[in-house]
Amino acid sequence: MRLKDKVILVTASTRGIGLAIVKKCAQEGAMVYMAARDMERAQEIANTLGSVKCVYNDATKPETFTSMVEDVVRDVGRIDVLVNNFGTSNPGKDLDFANTDPQIFLDTVNLNLRSVFMASQAAVKHMAKQGGGSIINISSVGGLVPDISQVAYGTSKAAINYLAKLIAVQEAKHHIRCNAVLPGMTATEAVEKHLSDDFRNLFMKHIPLGRIGLPEEIAEAVCYFASDASAYTTGQILTVSGGFGLATPVYGDLANKDSKR
Repeated sequence: MRLKDKVILVTASTRGIGLAIVKKCAQEGAMVYMAARDMERAQEIANTLGSVKCVYNDATKPETFTSMVEDVVRDVGRIDVLVNNFGTSNPGKDLDFANTDPQIFLDTVNLNLRSVFMASQAAVKHMAKQGGGSIINISSVGGLVPDISQVAYGTSKAAINYLAKLIAVQEAKHHIRCNAVLPGMTATEAVEKHLSDDFRNLFMKHIPLGRIGLPEEIAEAVCYFASDASAYTTGQILTVSGGFGLATPVYGDLANKDSKR
């Protein structure tokens, strides 16, 4: 029960990594608030999980990043942990630098970055009054390692990584910590829907651990940053990617060749 009695708010939490975070935090004893646009779906999930409630958040309506925090504090009196899990991209339009429409780029960066900035700004106001808290940004290895496409998504995630460090430095005086968790390729519905088997197999050649991650493994990293076990850890950028990005760029070609040990 690492998170016993903590109040945790998770955005984009009705599926994939967000839902795994909600489930894990609830298992660890937290009171978890699911921030979601589809409140009916969120409530159906919450009803099966026990100490889980729902608040409304629609990423296309910026004011709801503030109102969701206020709803939590109004309901239970505090917010101990904010997990900024929301992030979006349109792979069909978020292309390489030369071919991405400027408005697509600006809209994607704006949407992803403001979700973290506005929610965090609303949360720190209450965290400072109550003596501290933890903010966890769910970013991506795409914010560290440039890709051949999704220029807007990668740029926004790089900005979110840096914002985590800024918040960590500037809010430390209020005992507020901020860290980022960077998933690699993870077995979510979105990955199943948008990525072909050929692409997944090609990508896995460059993952030293040889497989894609599980949402539950991302949730474990979040629980660490949410818990008191990380009380002296702030401003950190933690990749949970099976080692993707660590090796030489030709790793995928060399690793499969016969070698002597």
